[in-house]
Amino acid sequence: MTVTDLRSRLPVHAPLTFVLLIASAGMVRTLTQHWREGAVLLGGALIVAAVLRVLLPTDRVGLLAIRSRPVDVLCYGGLGVVISVLAMTITASLLNGG
Repeated sequence: MTVTDLRSRLPVHAPLTFVLLIASAGMVRTLTQHWREGAVLLGGALIVAAVLRVLLPTDRVGLLAIRSRPVDVLCYGGLGVVISVLAMTITASLLNGG
């Protein structure tokens, strides 16, 4: 089985479903008082969306295709990196005022 065969067999809603599962896990972690892990998972979901948008053809990426490919990748990837980096760099001393 080649990559082309895998791309043609992938259901059109599978990429979005995968991203939403990661984002849901992030929301669960956030709602259970683990906001840092949840935020990193949410950022990771956006990074996965960017990678899927790069790898999959437009007709197979489903609802992850909002605008042109470069704009989608820039927005998904950029926001995902920013969220993840911010969540990992905020320390407890910053949250406690000093």
